[in-house]
Amino acid sequence: MDAELSTAALTKELKDYCHRLGFDAVGIARAEALDDQREHLNTWLTRGYHATMHYMERTSQKRLDPRQILPSARSIVVVAMSYDTPYRHTDQPNRGKISRYGWGDDYHDVLLPKLRAAAAWLANRVPNAESKVYVDTGPVMEKQWARRAGIGWQGKNTNVISRTMGSFFFLGVLLTSVELEADAPIPDYCGTCTACLDACPTGALVEPYVLDASRCISYWTIETKPDVEFPESIRRNLDGWLFGCDVCQDVCPWNRFRKETRETAFFPRNDETSLALEQILAMTPEEFRQRFRGSPLKRPKLAGLQRNARMLQAAAECSQQSDVHAHDHSR
Repeated sequence: MDAELSTAALTKELKDYCHRLGFDAVGIARAEALDDQREHLNTWLTRGYHATMHYMERTSQKRLDPRQILPSARSIVVVAMSYDTPYRHTDQPNRGKISRYGWGDDYHDVLLPKLRAAAAWLANRVPNAESKVYVDTGPVMEKQWARRAGIGWQGKNTNVISRTMGSFFFLGVLLTSVELEADAPIPDYCGTCTACLDACPTGALVEPYVLDASRCISYWTIETKPDVEFPESIRRNLDGWLFGCDVCQDVCPWNRFRKETRETAFFPRNDETSLALEQILAMTPEEFRQRFRGSPLKRPKLAGLQRNARMLQAAAECSQQSDVHAHDHSR
């Protein structure tokens, strides 16, 4: 068997194995510097669009070249797993909405063991193979690699969009020293659509393909320290979001083609897609630990969720007062 054929055969076997592990899509890109992203990333950082996520700045050079993470890297395997379920968001008074990705178990706990299994399979097939795996946990530009590996394109809302899965899916990457057959990148199918830019409640999508985290509801409700109060521009536009925000994905026409997950771990715990604000505010640290063990909702900590709940209550009170004033003036 010549080397080219064996590379093709190994690539097919690896992809088949990844599908058996439960991944919905698998693509491969050559490990090389992302020179076409250097200017975009540097401009984004210079403008401060990463807000207080300083690790983005500290690791920017590594992000642009995977060989700074794994010097022997020759291929990057990108996997995708849908987290879409039949459940939908509902607006209910005195409850806070949770982003879809937070409904079930923590995606790191679901994807990482599967990726490690893929790396072990590769090491078994190719002696001395070196690999590193990441699920949103390292200095890797997963979205760019997903584009290069043919998983999808990076949409105007900055999420990766697939023609067969929409955008409600998680990404994982496997850097490896093994030479694998690369896939062709997917072209951009956003066209002239600006649904996500038009719908963003806080104007976080400052231009197509550019997100200013300091204006993003997901950033404020998940990434900020619990003692940080929301600015008025965020608070008055929360629209019921307690943890994260799905607006720019919900309005995307490509999500008409979303693929329902086969992974039951991503289904809502206790059938809940939102949480009662009073329940969050009355919760003790021990109750929080018990309730959200193994859940993405651990990330902002109890103090962060309680801060978010207070912000939602304040926003609701302001809205009610505005309605009363409007009613008085209309008489």
